[in-house]
Amino acid sequence: MTREEAIRIFTANNPDIFEKPWVREMPPEETMAELILDLKADTPLPCPTPEGVTFGVYQGSLAQLRQAEGAINPRWIPYFEEAERVFCAYGWDGLILGCCILENMGEHEVQGKHLRIAGPGCVGVLPTFRRQGVGLAMVREATLALRQDGYDLSWIHYTGLAHWYGKLGYRTVLTWNGQKGFLED
Repeated sequence: MTREEAIRIFTANNPDIFEKPWVREMPPEETMAELILDLKADTPLPCPTPEGVTFGVYQGSLAQLRQAEGAINPRWIPYFEEAERVFCAYGWDGLILGCCILENMGEHEVQGKHLRIAGPGCVGVLPTFRRQGVGLAMVREATLALRQDGYDLSWIHYTGLAHWYGKLGYRTVLTWNGQKGFLED
């Protein structure tokens, strides 16, 4: 994917993002990354699954999801209310340990091909279960679910954790800042 194609897709999915107050107020030194992973490549996504943790598309009530997300990251609750699909990590007792949105980003032309793009977003884990591999394993399983659904690319949007996602093979296609816009690599 070329830089120009990545900018076109980013802009199509995030019109006027650089005009939004929460983006314009970002500190000048804070850099965000946009990452992709080719889902058609039969690349293994190496990452162990913590013992007793299972994964799947959320099937419960919105109230229960709001409660779980409130404990994970209360600022993201509105995004989960609007989400089409939410993917979760569950403990052995059914407790939601973490969740992320499976965001459909539409079809876009990349290098002359029409590709279906989606990706995990608003990734978070309950504070007591962080740094135990739950989040990375959840992103791996969410990415595999998108592969099974027939998407061509998985796109991670608006993250400061490029290195963390890179452990699964995601690679940076764009970097940006709220005050400077797109940055040169």
